[in-house]
Amino acid sequence: MADLLLEIGIMFAAIAASGAVARRIGQSVIPFYILTGMLLGEFVLGRVDLPVVGWMFVAESAFVALGAELGIVFLLFFLGLEFNLARLLDRRGAIGTAGTIDLGINFGAGLVLGWLVFGSALPAVLVAGIVYISSSAVITKSLIDLGWIANAESEPLLGTLVYEDFFIAVYLAVVSALLLGGGDVGAAAVNVGAAAVDVGVAIGFILVLLGLVALGTGPLTRLVETTNHESVVLRTVGILVSIAGIALALGVSEAVAAFFVGMAFSSTDHAHRIEELLEPLRDAFAAVFFFWIGLVTDPLLFGGVIALIALTVAVTTPTKLVSGFLGGRAFGLDARRSARVGLGMTTRGEFSLIIASLAMSGGEAGALDPVLAGTINAFAVGYVLVMAILGTTLMGHSTPFERLAVSLFGEGSTGTVPE
Repeated sequence: MADLLLEIGIMFAAIAASGAVARRIGQSVIPFYILTGMLLGEFVLGRVDLPVVGWMFVAESAFVALGAELGIVFLLFFLGLEFNLARLLDRRGAIGTAGTIDLGINFGAGLVLGWLVFGSALPAVLVAGIVYISSSAVITKSLIDLGWIANAESEPLLGTLVYEDFFIAVYLAVVSALLLGGGDVGAAAVNVGAAAVDVGVAIGFILVLLGLVALGTGPLTRLVETTNHESVVLRTVGILVSIAGIALALGVSEAVAAFFVGMAFSSTDHAHRIEELLEPLRDAFAAVFFFWIGLVTDPLLFGGVIALIALTVAVTTPTKLVSGFLGGRAFGLDARRSARVGLGMTTRGEFSLIIASLAMSGGEAGALDPVLAGTINAFAVGYVLVMAILGTTLMGHSTPFERLAVSLFGEGSTGTVPE
C-alpha cells in the first residue's frame, strides 16, 4: 500500500507539473499528459537501471486503470449535459448525413489502406475501424478547454460522435466474434450468432437509457433537489457510475451510457449546478485517462511500424478534415465553423486501442498470424498517440485553417454564434 500510494502521488504530481508547463506555453494539456505517462511508465523510466530512479516508475495499477475509465465516463457525462434529447431528435437528419459521410470516407479509406498494406480482408477491417473512430474523450476535453463546447461547431462534432459510437458498438461485436472464432468457420458462425444476441441486448439497453432521458426528468430532479452539495455529488456519481458499469456488463460502451445519463440530467433544472460540483472530478480523472494512454504505450514497439504510422497519418488526417468539414456543412454551418469540425474530428483514441487489443486476441485464437496481430497492435498504439497529439494541436491552432476555409469557400452566415 505504501508503494501504491507513492506511485499515485508521483502520478498526480507529474500530471500537475506537465499541465502547468503546457498552460505556461499556451499548449493543450492532453499531449503533455500522454507524454508524461509514457515517460514515467515501465517502458521508459522502468527500463532505467539506476539506483532509486529505476524503481520509481508508475505501474498500470488497478487504480490507474479504473481512474482512466472514470475519466471517460465523466467526460462523456459532461458532453451529454450539453446535448439534450430534443436537440438530438430535431437534428437526426443532419446527424445521419454527417455520420454517413464520416463513415463512408474514413472507414472506406481504412479498408483500402489496410488491404493494400496487409493484402487480406480481416486485417483491412481492423485497420478501417482503427482509423475511422474518433476519440470522444479527447474531443470532449478539447472542446471544454478551448471554450468551443457552447459554440455552433460542437453540435456536428457531438452528433457525429454519437453516430460513430452506435456504429462501433455493432462493429466491435461482429469483429470480436470473427476474431475469437480462431479462423474456424463453425466457431465463427456460433460467435456471430452470439454477437447478434449481444447487439440486441445492447440496443435494448440503449432504448432503456433513452426512456430514462425522456421520462426521468421528474425523478432525477427530485433526487438532486437538495441544498447539500455532498448529497448532490454522491447521488449523481452513484447513478452515473452504476449505469456505466451495467452498460459495460451488457456489452455497451460506458461512454455511450454516460452520454445518455448526462442528457437525462441536462433536462433537469440543476444541470448547471451539477457541472460546477463535478467539474473537479471530471478534470482529475480525465487527466488520469490521458496519462494512462502514455503509461501503456511502449515506444520500442514503434520501430517496425513507423513507416506505416506515417503513411496512415498522411492519408487519414485529410480524410477526417474533409468529412468533418462536410459534416459541418450538413448542419448548416459556415466555412469557418465547418473547418473547426474537421479539425476536431481528427483525434483518435480509446476505441482504436480496444480494436488493437482485439487484434492481439485474434492472434492468440488463431484467426490472425501472431506476428501480424502484434504489428497491428503496435501500429494502432502509435497511430493513436500521434493523432491524439496532432488533433489537439490542430484544434488549439485552428485560426490558419479557418482563414483558409473562408478564403476558399466564403464566410457565409449560417450557424455562426459568438465566441
